[in-house]
Amino acid sequence: MPLFKLRDGAELYYERNGSGPPLFLVAGLGGDGRFWGANVDDLARNFTVVVHDHRGTARSTLSRLTYSVEQMADDALQLIEGLGFDRVHWCGHSTGGAMGQVLAIEHPERIDRLVLSSTWAKTDAFFRRLFEVRSLMLRELGPEAYLKSSALALNMPSWVRDHDADLVAAEAKARETIPVPEIVLSRIAAIVAHDRREQLQKVQAPTLAICARDDTVTPLYFTEELVRLIPGARAYVLADGGHAYPNVHGAEFRRVMTSFLLESRLS
Repeated sequence: MPLFKLRDGAELYYERNGSGPPLFLVAGLGGDGRFWGANVDDLARNFTVVVHDHRGTARSTLSRLTYSVEQMADDALQLIEGLGFDRVHWCGHSTGGAMGQVLAIEHPERIDRLVLSSTWAKTDAFFRRLFEVRSLMLRELGPEAYLKSSALALNMPSWVRDHDADLVAAEAKARETIPVPEIVLSRIAAIVAHDRREQLQKVQAPTLAICARDDTVTPLYFTEELVRLIPGARAYVLADGGHAYPNVHGAEFRRVMTSFLLESRLS
């Protein structure tokens, strides 16, 4: 099992597949690299794909600390450096996109091309209230209720309709998935505190922002704001797919992102 030791002794689980330009696929709040599913094998035809489990999640060290997006980004930066990469393409989904903003602003020499997937620059009242409810659900009703409510927020209705048995199985393992609820609550507080709106003009990496029109976690207006504030950024909006659209429309997601990333080799 590949583990990378961070400077403070904690370990990140990671996987590396394929060959070609390095591409970090970075998951959202759940932090589990398995979020990307079949997308990894397909993208590995053109890229050296690295996925990792964030600290505090899945197969990485369950550190009890005060989490922040900057700390999550620094963990990933240590992994980039530890694997010997000078520059990487970065595709960050949701929280992973917030991490990508931090790295593109503070360590521009490390980010080649930036893909911001279903993410945001600064919390607003909608986002804050949504995660207040999710935090309350976890704190008062526990992991199973948290996962049950999360599925309704993250996924389009027809996907939930067609994957009911999968969701029931996941909810049955809720206490294994979320062994330390306090960590999830700290990570939620971290993403609600994220605010890079005033620094986005510093992003130098060519940037593509992707979202689904029916996303009810990071609505379309967040993507529109990112494109407005990041110099030269462009948007790609899918007709549907919800917040977890890469698992609904994987082929379209991969096609659009691969075309964008390979532009750097053709220009």
